[in-house]
Amino acid sequence: MKIIVQRVLSASVTVNHTIVSDIKKGYLLLVGIGAGDTTDEVQRLVSMVMKMRIFPDTAGKMQHSIAEVGGEILVVSQFTLLANFAKGNRPSFHDAAKPEVAQPLFEALVEGLRAQLGSKISTGVFGADMQVSLCNDGPVTIILE
Repeated sequence: MKIIVQRVLSASVTVNHTIVSDIKKGYLLLVGIGAGDTTDEVQRLVSMVMKMRIFPDTAGKMQHSIAEVGGEILVVSQFTLLANFAKGNRPSFHDAAKPEVAQPLFEALVEGLRAQLGSKISTGVFGADMQVSLCNDGPVTIILE
């Protein structure tokens, strides 16, 4: 599993010209689920996301977690994070989990985050063609695997 964490001032997801989710200050999580990923991996990454201290204190030092700053999280499924270019210029997604495997793991990730942060969790639409807008803060972008 691969998660791109972007600290944002705002982020939104649009599907068919309609905004389906939007957040203010918090994280945009782009989530790629691999063929061999498990619920244990999901729980480990939920813990990592919740414990990360990448929000600044008054001195500008990254010191605060998402919960400490009252932030929100927008979680977006993105299988293209598992792209492989080993055989040329066209990506292979062989390493990505099939939708019937990935969707329950994605939902488990969302529920794990929701269990710790409550209603401040929003999502895109799994498997949909989405347009994601964000205002990256910092910019701060972290890759978790």
